[in-house]
Amino acid sequence: MAQHPSPGSLILTFYGAYGRRAGGSVPVAALIRLLGAVGVDAPSVRSAVSRLKRRGLLVAEQAGSRSAGYAPSEATRQLLQDGDRRIYDRPRPDADGSWLLAVFSVPESERRRRHVLRSRLARLGFGNAAPGVWIAPAHLEEETRHTLRRLELDAYVDLFCGTHTGFTPTREAVARWWDLETIAELHRAFLEAHEPVLQSWSRRRGDVLPRDAYRDYLPALDAWRRLPYADPGLPPSLLPAGWPGERAAEVFAALDTRLRAPGAVHADELLHGAA
Repeated sequence: MAQHPSPGSLILTFYGAYGRRAGGSVPVAALIRLLGAVGVDAPSVRSAVSRLKRRGLLVAEQAGSRSAGYAPSEATRQLLQDGDRRIYDRPRPDADGSWLLAVFSVPESERRRRHVLRSRLARLGFGNAAPGVWIAPAHLEEETRHTLRRLELDAYVDLFCGTHTGFTPTREAVARWWDLETIAELHRAFLEAHEPVLQSWSRRRGDVLPRDAYRDYLPALDAWRRLPYADPGLPPSLLPAGWPGERAAEVFAALDTRLRAPGAVHADELLHGAA
């Protein structure tokens, strides 16, 4: 069952999709209009902005002035920038079945860094092969290097590339390294919520109304943007029959192609109070 998106998540999704076009800083009144267009009420928007500010994800700009607004923090900007390639340009797995192995050791005195490292590798899409040993498709190497260096975690990690030659068949090992059923359920939930939206747009004739495009695109992007991280793009030959990930990617790509640009027109109108 698809979950209703949270206001805080939708706010960050808006900044990622459209907010950077506006220079990053958005007044709360505009955020209320922007999220009201997808069914979020004003008190929920204000509460979400406060939570995001406390977490350091948003920062106040020009506080006290009539043009005061909120913008992504520098760390959030970097996360949004890093997410572009994964969200919009889903990589294909290597045909030769190459793997990236991350082996790390963190002193007990720096256990917090150990937690950050584990959570970051998991967020990048790594599976856990053994304590201190994480594995991912080799096409994630560049992104992994960039992320670990940016977070100053590279000193604790060794990376290796190669093939799996263990005694367990790779297909069985993959099912142990990743929770494939949970990932498949995420794809199915996305399809349940957004494939009917695509079908509805496919039946439409005439011009795309920017208001309708924005209303349908922002929730779809918000739901999709986590999936390319949960699902690292494993070779199809190693996945269960009927894997829904490819169809989910096709549905999002079609919605993105059709709705993102006209949605930007309506986002600009909402930002400037013209709608």
